[in-house]
Amino acid sequence: MILVFGGTTEGRKAVGVLEEAGTFYYYSTRGIEQEVELVHGQRLTGGMDFHEVLAFCREHDIRLLVDAAHPFAEELHRNLLEVAGHVGAAIVRYERIYPPHTEDVVWCRDYEDAQRQLEVHGIERLLALTGVKTISRLKDYWSRHQCWFRILDRSYSRQLASKNHFPENHLVYYEHDDTSQLISQLSPQAILTKESGVSGGFLEKVEAAKGAGVKIFAIERPVYPPHTPVTHQVNIETVNGPHGLRRAVERLLPAFFPLHSGLTTGTCATAASVAAVHRLRTGETPSEVPVVLPDGETISVAVGYEDGYAYCIKEAGDDPDVTNGVKVRAVAEPSDHFEIRGGEGVGRFTLPGFDYPPGEAAINKGPRQMLRNNITGEYILTISVEGGAEIARRTFNPRLGIEGGISIIGVSGIVKPFSEEAFIESIRKCMQVAKASGASRVVIGSGAKSENTLRACYPDLPPQAFVQYGNYIGETLKMADELGFSQVTLGVMLGKAVKLAEGHLDTHSRRVVMNKNFIQQMLNEVASLSGMAMELIVPAVHQMTLARELWDVIPHECIGDFCQVVLRHCLKHCQPLVPHAQLTLILIDEAGDIHSL
Repeated sequence: MILVFGGTTEGRKAVGVLEEAGTFYYYSTRGIEQEVELVHGQRLTGGMDFHEVLAFCREHDIRLLVDAAHPFAEELHRNLLEVAGHVGAAIVRYERIYPPHTEDVVWCRDYEDAQRQLEVHGIERLLALTGVKTISRLKDYWSRHQCWFRILDRSYSRQLASKNHFPENHLVYYEHDDTSQLISQLSPQAILTKESGVSGGFLEKVEAAKGAGVKIFAIERPVYPPHTPVTHQVNIETVNGPHGLRRAVERLLPAFFPLHSGLTTGTCATAASVAAVHRLRTGETPSEVPVVLPDGETISVAVGYEDGYAYCIKEAGDDPDVTNGVKVRAVAEPSDHFEIRGGEGVGRFTLPGFDYPPGEAAINKGPRQMLRNNITGEYILTISVEGGAEIARRTFNPRLGIEGGISIIGVSGIVKPFSEEAFIESIRKCMQVAKASGASRVVIGSGAKSENTLRACYPDLPPQAFVQYGNYIGETLKMADELGFSQVTLGVMLGKAVKLAEGHLDTHSRRVVMNKNFIQQMLNEVASLSGMAMELIVPAVHQMTLARELWDVIPHECIGDFCQVVLRHCLKHCQPLVPHAQLTLILIDEAGDIHSL
């Protein structure tokens, strides 16, 4: 059983990860302010001291504690560590992502050091962004200098400020992204904030102060794990993102997730490259190396070494991937520039339409960016895959014009397990959460890229109202109808749209590929609408590898008509699945621009 301590952005993300399993868990917060929808978990509210947490863990056989609490919740961190030692549970600390320390910030060890530093720098007017609970810890400063505290506009905060005899006329109340406004209004010499990480708005506070020429003081986050006299050894894993949390849970409680996640070939290539460069620089051969994923989180990846190269074994989890178990190798050579090369077993593009021109190694844009982000310094990296040429013959690569090996791919860096039944069930859970959020509209998209565009279209909808269908458009629309949504928005990119327009409600490439003859049929419809001849682009259409090439092939003045034709065909197949809902279709192009009926 899992018990999560949250109430933070990280707590909300932890819920999102655990909900994917469809397995029961507990989620605890001190207050009731955070709005979070749980389908499979049980919400606990009210602060628990050490003895209460210990009793709860024993009563409910808690095997894993997820500490997603605020980084400055030091007492809670210590309590959880001691409880884990008593009951033999493991701990996953869900940390925030922290920007590196910079010289334009005065870093303070604690509140006592902060007061000393403020005095040394002669700060007489201070805006404190450290929260109402720090009023008592900074009393020696504010009792002698002009100081404002920004606090939450609630009775508890006002009462606590009054209890500490802080002047009410120097309280300012938190409004979203109001730091710049407060600095302009109060004209402080400095701000004092906590090292609260990216999700805590630390960068926004720093930028607001820098823009106004105001000095910045920051309290360093407490060390984790905290120093505490634990009598038993505790297994602690630290993560700073949802992928890392899921992988940690899969290791520590294997039965919690029915299917386990894996790594993309791009992540494997990056891990092998990081290991190769590290050995070249230091001579050391660690068994695991840190890899920063595209979303900014860091995971640890197992690596190995042979004469002249480092490697990472492709781990597909429970995804039926033909590349599972292959050895992705990397050779690193010092250079005066940064270059990525494809070696044996890595295919090459032979047709246009990919991220890189024909002749280039089939290492996609995402993995190339991961490699650049993870490697400091200038090196030539050569990526190869043992047996890649043979494996590629069992993929769609030859049909797509990738020859000689597999492609190094991966957008998120993590492979979520593919099981049709399990995946559809996970969509159903997300749709149920969307319904439980109270939103009358559900917005469904294929993945992260389309979701980002769709969120901008509906900024007032809660996050739970956005659901990713992967390839299961038909199944997801049926769920929307079953759950009684009155409004449904379907966002789709062109690759899936041309398949959907033909009536394929499951767009997975294992079941259906782009039909160029049908695309030609739709272009004939465009010609009848626009009066423009389409014969000139017919050869280009039949030489395409990917549907997205149509954005460049079709004359700009005909793009609008083409989108209308595609969307009308899609609507013909989708509307019958949601007969009681208002269905909005949005076609998203490569630039993130939208087209609708």
